Amino acid sequence: MQMKIAVREELLTENESQKIVKIAGEEIAPGEFRRLELPVARLPTQTLLSLPITVINGIQSGPKLWLSAAIHGDELNGVEIIRQIVEKIRPKLLHGTLIAVPIVNVFGLIEQSRYLPDRRDLNRSFPGSEGGSLASRLACLFMKEIVQQSTHGIDLHTASIHRINLPQIRANLQDQETRRCAQAFGAPLLIHATTRDGSLREAASKKGIPILLYEAGEALRFDIEAIRVGVEGIERVMECLGMYQFSWYRSPVTSIEVEKSKWIRASRSGIFRLEVALGEKVVKKQKLGIIADTFGDNSVKVRATVNGIVIGHTQNPLVNQGDGIVHLAIVD
Repeated sequence: MQMKIAVREELLTENESQKIVKIAGEEIAPGEFRRLELPVARLPTQTLLSLPITVINGIQSGPKLWLSAAIHGDELNGVEIIRQIVEKIRPKLLHGTLIAVPIVNVFGLIEQSRYLPDRRDLNRSFPGSEGGSLASRLACLFMKEIVQQSTHGIDLHTASIHRINLPQIRANLQDQETRRCAQAFGAPLLIHATTRDGSLREAASKKGIPILLYEAGEALRFDIEAIRVGVEGIERVMECLGMYQFSWYRSPVTSIEVEKSKWIRASRSGIFRLEVALGEKVVKKQKLGIIADTFGDNSVKVRATVNGIVIGHTQNPLVNQGDGIVHLAIVD
């Protein structure tokens, strides 16, 4: 009898060790909630900058989901989305592991900039290398410590500076598991999007990891609606993956799926007056706004060139010829 008990305890110990998550040299046991700081690099002042990471390792086995935000340092909605998600999760009720990185580009966040100090775009630097540029080294570190530990990922973004986006998911909808998660998220719009060279989504996809890219709101601003949609979307995905059961009821959401989008560009420079709203459906040749000179004279009408839905637009009324001013998802 004593031998049987000893064997059972040994098996339990082995099973528990398989559930341990190792990040930044730390071991996070099942049922543990841990805050970590992953060293990245030092500033010229020798101040050490680190990635803030929250790891919640559930008691029960399950998927390992990473959440990331602020890959572009001025995109802040995702920081708040992750904060709200993390505070709701209890390790004893979680199946699997949640790895949350609310600020990936800590350098850009400090400078309130999209870029790193060398003006590189971190989301064009993946998978990176240990001996490359600062952007390349940070990308490599993120891949090694976060992506390779995960089975699924959700990367949170906003529009670039002076633009705003309708809440939307961009993903490879031809991949069955990615599509399942995208539909579960329940954003107003799902866009089938091919990956861009050097992006986190491309690097994760090459490793066979389903990843969603959530776009909503504008840079350097909190958008309440974009944050709400993001929080509820992540909760739906976690429920879909069998990771967590949240207590509140959500009515079903049917997303509109599109395969292409198009920027309507300014035909001349001037002051742009927008006449449509985010999410509005427009038809070909419909007026979207007017561009006029500083006196309000010599105006030209901006018209839709396709049937579509307004999924983004400039927030800056000062436009140059050729600027993208209204972004349309193309629909039949």
